[in-house]
Formats: sequence, C-alpha cells, structure tokens
Amino acid sequence: MGVPAFFRWLSRKYPSIIVNCVEEKPKECNGVKIPVDASKPNPNDVEFDNLYLDMNGIIHPCTHPEDKPAPKNEDEMMVAIFEYIDRLFNIVRPRRLLYMAIDGVAPRAKMNQQRSRRFRASKEGMEAAVEKQRVREEILAKGGFLPPEEIKERFDSNCITPGTEFMDNLAKCLRYYIADRLNNDPGWKNLTVILSDASAPGEGEHKIMDYIRRQRAQPNHDPNTHHCLCGADADLIMLGLATHEPNFTIIREEFKPNKPKPCALCNQFGHEVKDCEGLPREKKGKHDELADSLPCAEGEFIFLRLNVLREYLERELTMASLPFPFDVERSIDDWVFMCFFVGNDFLPHLPSLEIREGAIDRLVNIYKNVVHKTGGYLTESGYVNLQRVQMIMLAVGEVEDSIFKKRKDDEDSFRRRQKEKRKRMKRDQPAFTPSGILTPHALGARNLPGCQVASNPRQAAYEMRMQNNSSPSISPNTSFTSDGSPSPIGGIKRKADDSDSEPEPEDNVRLWEAGWKQRYYKNKFDVDAADEKFRRKVVQSYVEGLCWVLRYYYQGCASWKWYYPFHYAPFASDFEGIADMSSDFEKGTKPFKPLEQLMGVFPAASGNFLPPSWRKLMSDPDSSIIDFYPEDFAIDLNGKKYAWQGVALLPFVDERRLRAALEEVYPDLTPEENRRNSLGGDVLFVGKLHPLHDFILELYQTGSTEPVDVPPELCHGIQGKFSLDEEAILPDQTVCSPVPMLRDLTQNTAVSINFKDPQFAEDYVFKAVMLPGARKPAAVLKPGDWEKSSNGRQWKPQLGFNRDRRPVHLDQAAFRTLGHVMPRGSGTGVYSNTAPPPGTYQGNLYRPLLRGQAQIPKLMSNMRPQDSWRGPTPLFQQQRFDRGVAAEPLLPWNRMLQSQNAAFQPNQYQMLAGPGGYPPRRDDRGGRQGYPREGRRYPLPPPSGRYNWN
Repeated sequence: MGVPAFFRWLSRKYPSIIVNCVEEKPKECNGVKIPVDASKPNPNDVEFDNLYLDMNGIIHPCTHPEDKPAPKNEDEMMVAIFEYIDRLFNIVRPRRLLYMAIDGVAPRAKMNQQRSRRFRASKEGMEAAVEKQRVREEILAKGGFLPPEEIKERFDSNCITPGTEFMDNLAKCLRYYIADRLNNDPGWKNLTVILSDASAPGEGEHKIMDYIRRQRAQPNHDPNTHHCLCGADADLIMLGLATHEPNFTIIREEFKPNKPKPCALCNQFGHEVKDCEGLPREKKGKHDELADSLPCAEGEFIFLRLNVLREYLERELTMASLPFPFDVERSIDDWVFMCFFVGNDFLPHLPSLEIREGAIDRLVNIYKNVVHKTGGYLTESGYVNLQRVQMIMLAVGEVEDSIFKKRKDDEDSFRRRQKEKRKRMKRDQPAFTPSGILTPHALGARNLPGCQVASNPRQAAYEMRMQNNSSPSISPNTSFTSDGSPSPIGGIKRKADDSDSEPEPEDNVRLWEAGWKQRYYKNKFDVDAADEKFRRKVVQSYVEGLCWVLRYYYQGCASWKWYYPFHYAPFASDFEGIADMSSDFEKGTKPFKPLEQLMGVFPAASGNFLPPSWRKLMSDPDSSIIDFYPEDFAIDLNGKKYAWQGVALLPFVDERRLRAALEEVYPDLTPEENRRNSLGGDVLFVGKLHPLHDFILELYQTGSTEPVDVPPELCHGIQGKFSLDEEAILPDQTVCSPVPMLRDLTQNTAVSINFKDPQFAEDYVFKAVMLPGARKPAAVLKPGDWEKSSNGRQWKPQLGFNRDRRPVHLDQAAFRTLGHVMPRGSGTGVYSNTAPPPGTYQGNLYRPLLRGQAQIPKLMSNMRPQDSWRGPTPLFQQQRFDRGVAAEPLLPWNRMLQSQNAAFQPNQYQMLAGPGGYPPRRDDRGGRQGYPREGRRYPLPPPSGRYNWN
C-alpha cells in the first residue's frame, strides 16, 4: 500500500501490538538435517486455525534479494520460495487451512501504479547496468582488481506479473510443493490447502479477503476462527481490521534498516558500485574459509496482533455524550477510511496530509471534534456518507495554510541542523593527512597489496627534501589542499559540490507562500486555479476514488474499469459540495486478460515476455499505441528529495485504443499462449488422512460434470463448489517435479480439485460487524481504572499470546549443574557475588534492606554443606546475625520464608541466592563463597548505589 512509514508510525504509537515470533530451527544430527515437526504444539503459546500467504511478498525477496547474492537460475528461485514457505509454516502451524494467493490480473485502478513501478524498475535497471559497466572500465584502466564478470542474463523482476512464463512455471512448482508436503510432512496431514495462482483475477491479499468475507456469510462459519495473514504491505492491517474478526494476526518479516548490501562489481560489503575502488578482497578466516559467509543474519519474524490494535483504537476513539449510540466497530471503520487520505495504491495522498507529520492523529482529532455535528458515522459496511465526509475535509482545509507553513519551518530547521552537523564533522577531522608512502596504515596492514611501501627509503627521503626546497616557503597561516600540498595565495574558489548545503530540488509551487493554490493547479494540472469546472472534475474523480477504495476493502471490486485519471490530488479545501456527487459505478465489468494487462503495464524493454507480434506494438514507430510506451519519462519530485518518492509522469492507457490494437494480433497467439491468456480459478488440495479425501476421489470416479457443493462438516465449515480439474493431482499417479534438483513423487496419496467460493448477488452487502457468538479475546492493555479496581495488585503486562504463561526458570537439577560449573574464587567469573547494576532486574526481586535489617547472606550461614541444596531453612530454626544493631522484623522476607516446601521457587531462590538468581558454589572447605564462616571473615561485596550492604 502506498503509505510510506505507516507501519513505523503504527508500531511506535501502539507498541504492544508487536510480539516477536518464537521459531524452532531444524536440527542437524550426523550431518543429516532433521526438519521441524509442525504437528507439535506451537511454541508461541497460540494455535492458529488458518494461515493466508500473500505470495508476492514471498516471491520478490526470494527471486531478487537485496541483502544477499541472487539465485543463479529459476530452479534456485523456486527452492528458495519453498524454504521460505516452510519457515513460515513452522512458525504459525495452522491446523485447518493454508491459503496461498498470488497476484492475478488487478483492477484498472491498480494497473496505473503497477505501470509506474514497472517503468521505473526497467529504467533504473538499465541505468544501473550502464553505471556498472562504466565504473568497471575505469577501475580496470587504473589497474584495479575485479572478479571476472559473470555472463548471465539480468533477472527482470517485471516477469513477476500474471501471464508470463515465469508465473506459469511458478504455479506448477507450487502444485508439486503442496503435494510433496501433504505426502511427507506430519504437520500437513489434516490440512486443507487452497492455491489461487496468477490465472485467478484479483490481487493476492484481496482474494484472501474475498474468501474470508464469503465464508463469514455462511451459517457454518466458526466466528472464533484464529486467522494469521502473512505479508509486508501496510494495507493488510486495514484489511484485517475490515474483517471484524476478533482473532486476526499478521506475521511479517521484521524490517531492519541499513542492511549491508554487496557491491555488484566486487561482491564486497561496505560500499556501493559508484564508490568501488577495485581493491583485492581481504582474507576472511585463517584459511579464507569464511569467504562466502554473509555478515547479515537470517531475518526474524514478528506478529502484529490486531486484537490489541482494536483495544488501542477503542480507547482512542471512544467519545462521550454522542447524540447517537457509540459503536466501536463503526468507529474502527471510520478510522480505516481516514487512513486512505494519507495514501494508498489507488489514489495520491492529499498535499496537506503526510503520515510523518502526524496526519492520522490530526484527522482523528478533527473527527472527534466534528462527529457530534455529523449526526452519525462516516461509513457503513463499505459505503460512504459524503455529507459527513465533507464536514471533515473542510475542517482540514481550514488549517491547510498553517500545515504548509509549519512544514517549511520544520524543513528549514532540519536543514540548518544538518549543516551545523557537517561543519562539526569537518572541524573535528584532521587538517592534514600525509599521502603516498607516508600514509598511516593499521598495524599489520603494511604487507597488503593496496599499501605503498618505499623500495628505497633513502632515495624517497632525498626526493621529498628536494621537493620541499623547490616549493615556496610556507607560512603558519598557509592552508593546505586535500592531498596535503599548500593552496595558492589567496586560496581557491570553493566548488559547488564542496558546499556545505546539498542541492535542493527546485520547487515552483511553494506551498508555504501566498497564492499556493493557483501555483499548484498551474504547475501540476496546467490549468488556471480559477477554472472551477476543472477543479470540480478533479474533486469528483477523487471522491469516486475514496468510495471505490472503501467498497474494494469491504465488499470487493465495485468496478474493474474505474481508475483515477490524474497524477495529483486536490486540496482538502476543495471538497466543498461533494454531498451531491454520485458514487455509483458501472456494473458487470470484467477484468483484463493476463496478456492484455501485460500490454498495459509493461515498458517496451520488457516486451520479451510477450508474443512477437504483440511486442512489435510497443516498439514499431507506426504502431497505433506507440505513445503508451515512452522510452524516457519525467519524474516530478513533487516536493520530495529522492526520485523514488516522486511521481512518474506516464501517459494513461486508453482501454478502447488498446483493445482495438490487440484485436489485429490476437490470431497470432499459439495454443500455449492462449492457455496463459485465459482466466482460471482456485485449486483445493487434501492429503490421505483428510476427511474430504474419499469424497473428492468419489467425484473423480463418478466423473461428475456438474459443480458439487462442498460438505462443510468434512472441512471445518468451509463452503463452496467443487468441479473436476483436468490437470488434477491424483493418488497412485506420479507427480513429476518441475525442478530438476527435486525428486518425483512416485507414491503420491494427495488429491486436488477445482474450488469456487460461495456466490452472491452483485448487489449483496456483506455486513461489517462482529458475528454473533464471537468471543472477544482477553484484554491485553492495562485497564484505565486499574488503580481503583486492583486492590493494590501490581499490573503484569502480557508478554505474548498466552495470558497464563509462567516465567521461565531453572529447576533443581539445573541449579545443581550450575553450582558445579561456576568458576571458583569470590567475585570472579560470570556468576560473581558482586551486586548487579541498577535496573538489571525488574520488580522486587532485590529489595533494599530495611533499617537495621540483618544481611540476607547471613540467613544461610549456619546451613550445613549437605543441606545447601535442600532449600531455605524455616525462619523459626534460623539464627539471627546482627552487626550490633537491633534488627527489625524481616517482614518482606518472612512471608517468603514461611513455606515448608523444599523445592526452589524462582523468586525465593533469586532473593536468597547470589545476584543473578544462582546459588554461590560451595568451596572445597565446605563453606559457601562470599558468606561468613566461623574462624574467617570473608569480605563483603563492593558497595553499590542501589544496595545498602552496611
């Protein structure tokens, strides 16, 4: 989703929604890798029912990763995808359903963004190849060292689009993968698997949401199903909230910025291609055995708990004294709708609303102030009340001018701080660094190939003296250039690229100055701001877009043909009179076919994925649609700093002209190309032990040609229609491997069949409510009235999915083992008797001693060696040791020592033992280290600011 920094903002504002995943790694025994048994309980203390995979978020990082070398060929890419899915499956361990959805043909509104991305990717790829070749030639001309250039075709990521041979091969590989796991993995044995490949129209995440919506409308649906959706797009958070399912979790790979990337020329880390110097690679390890190891660790996964986000939003959106009943579900729908204004995949964001400037918080505050006047909520089940939205937008428009001025002030302040920082860094750098043979080197680095060592030091010293004698005298005020030589008299003029200030992109709109609206429409739309009719048209299209997007999220695609026909958005102050605008869409529209979509989103450079006659339409100067495929195009930074943040000014594709041109080349398609150009559906897979297995086999044996209803009692309430698959996977038939490095399945027991979701009338409205019988999860956040209702109990935050999860502690045998391996000698080693630093432990594990209270170590000084592992002695059997001060009752400790149980409870042991919770080791003379013994006084631990030992 086009909301930059949305997840970062969300996780910082609502931190408790994030939980780190507990991942069980495969083990290795005698060189044999033992896979994880996913049939065992989930180590995350939660059992998920359904796992949904937005496959494009898996395909892209596996085919062209950014932090490691790319796979060498397509087969390695497929294996990498299989391993990624295995890893996710072992973390989540679904018990009912695995739904794998690949992006199919997208709606026309999304194709504009896809077109922009693919044109950019092609342009940047070609520019990177030219830059790489230029730097290589320069380095080799200077005598630098570079590894031989690999002769391989550059992987064009644009092939990850429906209709290409790559996507067709991926579908075949995934069918094989599913069959293999159903036959061999115990965690898959009772699982229903649905594969929606690229031939099924719709974006992957929206195909998943459409499946959930349709199943929720069935009488057999379990309202307490626990869903887990995998994907990195920000819109998955909105989609998960839009389902109104009480148990919805998102799993995603944790984003770690500034990951090291290898240089594309020398494959070394620490620099980019433009900074490559062609230096030899340093030896890694004693015998260079670490040469192929990467400095980055395997990515970790996190859970995003939407039930906790719902708690946060309920607190934030709750309003008192409303003229209508408060409904948290409707409030959450309004919050999702307001997030669309800061950007999405189908509309540009409003100029005055930036996520980094707290735009959502501003909208929420305005919403809470205005909602008393609106008389109701902004949305209902995906339909927008435009009269109420107009009140919100006009309230934003009133502060637009101040928003633009504050943005300019913040930018100037940031630029000023950066300039001062650069000056400080320059000031702290040494003024003169000798070069040549006098360049300082690290110890032991003088023998490296890149170091210059004088072969004749005497001759080198003589030449330096002669050079100094011939140069003019240097005064103390003489400045030096960067190479150490004195600068000419009067200095040199500083070049522009040496300036302290970075070049800023020219901004002709200047939103912070008066007249910003006139300049905006003139520069962006090339019309006069006084043209009220045109501005009305832009606002009308944007309002249609808001209604279309919300309908897309809650009801499905309202129109496959609609799209926003402008590159820029209007201002919030222009949303006047929108209450009377129509928000109806043409019914009965159909999606593009896969090859037609390729013609709509591909640049001419990616034409090799299309049939030859279709490809010619992209490059032939006489083509009727040649204007759709410009070789170069402008990028408007639109007030941003980097090119990837700008707007690609590409011409919009006229659907009628495109279809008319394609009619002439349709007869040239081969049967294989016609097959790839057809729209398909979903395929369902089950294994031998699944209750549906025999039912599906009977359908194939009877040869039924009519669709058959799915028996919900056999597959956890899933409903839909079955129809026979011509390319079905059947038992006792060999499943050939499309990847040469993987074996065929000669003893297959899995079966597949075509599956279709339950169908509804086109005007059917899916209710955006929590279903009857749904149980809300236990609250995770601290209640607002906790201090009044807790009776003095301390609040304990929930640190995962399980509220009753006990803290991890060592048992008696583990403590005994630690006692034998701890280092001897007082105050040394990892487990020393020194008090831990303040803040090491939370809670009251280490309490400060009361005034005149006896020291805790002395409570155990009379314990016999043979009793040292039997637990604390009851208080009435212990002898008090005081330092000449009358001891007050040990009230905090009495309660803990009342227990007669000999087992070591975690808190007891941490309070009575040495710091860190481990008992000090008995020394060879029968005593305990660090404790007083008869006949000898051991020194007390060093004083600490937190612990009062005296």
